[in-house]
Amino acid sequence: MPLGVAAFALSVYNFPIEKVSVTLLVLAVVTIFFSSYLKIQLPHTKIHITVSETLVFFSFLAYGGEVAVLLAAFESIYSSLSLRREGIRLKGKTVALNLTIALISTFASVLTINLIFDSPATIIGEGSNTVFVGLLTTMVLAQFAVNSLLVAVFMAIRTDQTVWQVWNDYCLNALVMYIAGAFMAGLAVKAIDQVDLFLIFVALLISSVVYLTYRRYVNDIRKTAAKAEQSERERAEQAERHIDELQHHIAEQDRIGQALRESKEKFRHAAFHDALTDLPNRNLFMETLKFAVEKSRHNPEHKFAVLFLDINRFKTINDSLGHSMGDRLILHVAKRLATSVREKDLVARFSGDEFAFILNNVKGIEDAVQFAELIKHKISAPFSLSGRQIFTSFSIGIALGGAEYEAAEDILRDADIAMYHAKDEKKDHVVFDQKMHTRAVTLLQLETDLRQAVERGELCMYYQPIIDLNTMKIFGFESLVRWNHPTRGLVPPNEFIPVSEETGLIIPMTLWILRTSCAQIVEWQRKSPANKNLVVSVNLSGKHFAQKDLVEQIRKILVETEINPACLKLELTESAVMENAESVIRMMKQIRDLGIQLSIDDFGTGYSSLSYLHRFPINTLKVDRSFVSSMEDGSENGEIVRTIVALAKTLRLNVIAEGIETIHQLHQLRILGCEYGQGYLFSRPVPVAEVERLITDTSRFEKIIPRQIIPPPSNIDVPHLRLAK
Repeated sequence: MPLGVAAFALSVYNFPIEKVSVTLLVLAVVTIFFSSYLKIQLPHTKIHITVSETLVFFSFLAYGGEVAVLLAAFESIYSSLSLRREGIRLKGKTVALNLTIALISTFASVLTINLIFDSPATIIGEGSNTVFVGLLTTMVLAQFAVNSLLVAVFMAIRTDQTVWQVWNDYCLNALVMYIAGAFMAGLAVKAIDQVDLFLIFVALLISSVVYLTYRRYVNDIRKTAAKAEQSERERAEQAERHIDELQHHIAEQDRIGQALRESKEKFRHAAFHDALTDLPNRNLFMETLKFAVEKSRHNPEHKFAVLFLDINRFKTINDSLGHSMGDRLILHVAKRLATSVREKDLVARFSGDEFAFILNNVKGIEDAVQFAELIKHKISAPFSLSGRQIFTSFSIGIALGGAEYEAAEDILRDADIAMYHAKDEKKDHVVFDQKMHTRAVTLLQLETDLRQAVERGELCMYYQPIIDLNTMKIFGFESLVRWNHPTRGLVPPNEFIPVSEETGLIIPMTLWILRTSCAQIVEWQRKSPANKNLVVSVNLSGKHFAQKDLVEQIRKILVETEINPACLKLELTESAVMENAESVIRMMKQIRDLGIQLSIDDFGTGYSSLSYLHRFPINTLKVDRSFVSSMEDGSENGEIVRTIVALAKTLRLNVIAEGIETIHQLHQLRILGCEYGQGYLFSRPVPVAEVERLITDTSRFEKIIPRQIIPPPSNIDVPHLRLAK
């Protein structure tokens, strides 16, 4: 700043008063007050290049260096103040620095020219063009060098960059403006000196083109820079957001990791233990069992046993007392079982009411059986739940492990099979043997074959005649299904009916039987008017009463086959009727409303209550073959049959006796007043072709016993006997 003040003072002191004119005043006004509006901001900087450089160079060439220095000084002050008015923040120090740089750079340019060349006026008027160009070049370089150096130093201090970096990035681009300004000023001076209007026009045109071109260039650079800055700003903001998110994610991961580390044991315990009882669950049991099997394979002397336990009638407890009470019972059972095993053994809860044990280092099956007896003693004691005494029973399957087992699943399967045998045989525990597995595989194959049999049409119908014991003529037929197996031949129903009950195949099978039987009886009725009242009896499974659309299915079959509903009789067992008596009675009434007859099959072998019996909308009682077959032995079964017949008479029901095999049984039943009978005495179940021969031979059964020998009784006294259970 002292250098600037000195330059200003010398310029004022040496100012040529004689050159003051109107032209100079106009030049001064234009330079100071208007040239700053024709400005271009250097890219990436707050530096502005204006037309003032051209006018300052012109004033130097036309009026001398002192005039140029003063014009540059006043123009710098006015330009700084104009920038402030436009809202650009400029400190007083910056304004003073701009003024100083303008004074020093212009004064340095004037001083350099004066030292190297003669006066500019002499060179303009008398010098060659080469000298004149050299003058202009020297003026430009001196002005640019001093100005850019000072600006670079100032910017480097403010931005912590090197002087060279600032000069190269921000100041070098201004050289073109200095060159253009100097040469335009030179052209203008030459034009005025020679009063050449063409040169003046060319100078103005070149000046305009250079100015507009550079301004456009600078504006493009500014826009590009603005976009780049905006993109950079957005990337920076996005990066900051990503960093924040990453830091949050890392912090969250650290928190989760810490939580996982703190709860690792808890999670591991939850993965291998039952939530209700806190006993080991199936996962831990199987891992332990795999280890025991592997150990036994490597050491054949190592013996272990697997026990599978299931609580009997647990579903009844759940349904009657509620699931919460059932959970409490399971919890109490688990506590007793946990106290029964040794430290080296394992007890686990599988699911529901199922538990499993691994007994290590047993000497033989006797140790496992002894342990099962211990469990029996533990569980047989009543459980006290909410003031209620609850007794439980159980079934245990036992499988002895050894080197013969290759997989843990195999020995667990065998223990499970043995447990189901214990249930079937109503025993506390059963030891597995290979026959059980063979039977299980056979049943599984039977189930598979049976499913295919239904689809392939391998089922066929046999019919056993029902005889009117009064007239000894055919009253109707009981339809019985048979399975014509492709490899085993004719499979009896006692082998596949229980399987169909368990698998649910009994439902579609019975509907097929019902449809086939109705269609067949209609066909026989149409062939002969004498058979128009033939009745067909079809056994109905108790599982059908769980089907809400049972009545609609039966109605649909009646319509399809066009059978007279009175010629169809549906037979139900006592157990099926009594399992859910109230709902079954409602459905039976709906079936009766269709005009169909209903019969209780195997009466006397179940647990019918007399209070329910008179409410059942039935037409017939069917005496079980076990009572009929022993009538000749003089046992009480004869009295039971007598009681059933008398009871049926009292309730106005018909009676059918099944299993009649001898003439003596037939005589006794006729004496008792039994209306209908069936059995091997009359005919075995036969296929359709045999039935057609039976119904054409109307006198076939009359030959068995002449009617006149023993007329049927007219009435029977009801004895005071209890029904056999």
